[in-house]
Amino acid sequence: MSPEEEASSIRRSFSLYQNYPNPFNPTTEIKYALTKDCHVELEIFNILGQKVVTLADEKQSAGYKSARWNSGKSASGVYFYKLTAGDFTEVKMMTLLR
Repeated sequence: MSPEEEASSIRRSFSLYQNYPNPFNPTTEIKYALTKDCHVELEIFNILGQKVVTLADEKQSAGYKSARWNSGKSASGVYFYKLTAGDFTEVKMMTLLR
């Protein structure tokens, strides 16, 4: 896909990308794209479904966005990150290795 095609497709749909690096220790970056201005929540959950942290809970403008998570003293294991933007919701998995 050319850069022009990719930019065009972003305008038509919200996107949540795989975190990088994955697996990670101790910091990872989560990127996403918004097609319009909307309220955004980006949350991280542990394997038990307990919320670990909220990285974003605010109105954001359309475009490419990113957030960093410094896992601090969180235990090694599988975590999930969930993006809710308007009516769009998507969840992806990531692995923290200590």
